[in-house]
Amino acid sequence: MRKQMMLAMTAAAALTLAACSGGGEGGDAEGGTGGEGTVDFVTIAAGGTSGPYYQISATMAQIFADELGADASPQATGASVENIELITSDRAELAFAMGDATRQAVEGTGPFEGKDELKDLKALTALYPNFVQIVTTADSGINSVEDMKGKRIGVGDQNSGVELNARMIFEAHGMTYDDITEDYLSYSDAIDQMKNGQVDAAFVTSGLPNASVLDLVTSHDVKIVPIEGEGMKKLIELYPFFNEDVIPGGTYDEEEDVSTASIMNQLLVSPSLSDDEVYALTKAMFENLDKVHQAHNAATNITLDSVEDGLAVELHPGAKRYFEEQGAL
Repeated sequence: MRKQMMLAMTAAAALTLAACSGGGEGGDAEGGTGGEGTVDFVTIAAGGTSGPYYQISATMAQIFADELGADASPQATGASVENIELITSDRAELAFAMGDATRQAVEGTGPFEGKDELKDLKALTALYPNFVQIVTTADSGINSVEDMKGKRIGVGDQNSGVELNARMIFEAHGMTYDDITEDYLSYSDAIDQMKNGQVDAAFVTSGLPNASVLDLVTSHDVKIVPIEGEGMKKLIELYPFFNEDVIPGGTYDEEEDVSTASIMNQLLVSPSLSDDEVYALTKAMFENLDKVHQAHNAATNITLDSVEDGLAVELHPGAKRYFEEQGAL
């Protein structure tokens, strides 16, 4: 693995230096890092390139490169479920994930059934709420979740966090995929198909505003289907990690607020990272929050005051140490 190779190279260099200088102290026992840790590689498992996950992770990668000298980059993925699999298989150091997928991972349910090694997931921080946005056009005839019966619906990439949400929303309204024609499309692909008249509506679970939906607004009269009433009540009863929320009027074409459900995102940490490494990443990120906030409007919800809000797992000890120093816990 990349870290093992780099550690081996570092150890070899240290031995050479010691031989030339006649002595010297090695790194500490925890990943070869110093008091605040050094991080050589940071792959951030994000999501589709048009979504907030990717836009924010690209800025974070630049911060880690500038502040820590790390070889850092965002990775386009199918989002939450795939991201959790990437960090737990040591193919990424950080991962964006929604609270529902994270909770299923630690409970070993849904797409994570039988994967006990996921129980020890830890978070660097809570991020910002994702809003369930059921997007359609004014001429689709869809004004409620029930109106999607018999329609072709973009439900997200298979086993993505978006698709998990879609199944939950339908369940809360007494529906299943048997009631619709489901298309397993990323929300950017689903929006493209809506433009072509091939998809009637799409689930877009993301921060606000979503770039793909904004793009659709330029050519179509966009309508956001509300989640409210008994459907909302049943959803929260079944899945209490959802919150009752609103999409503010003016976000897209809607003048009035639209009732919907939201769910908190978290930034998860690879189990292979040491406490010092996570401390260094946390410090770099939170001492450059102004840059993070500029990446996307949704990122302005990331603050020292909200690092534990809606977390589905515990904070990593390295992150907790930094937040305790800042008086944030």
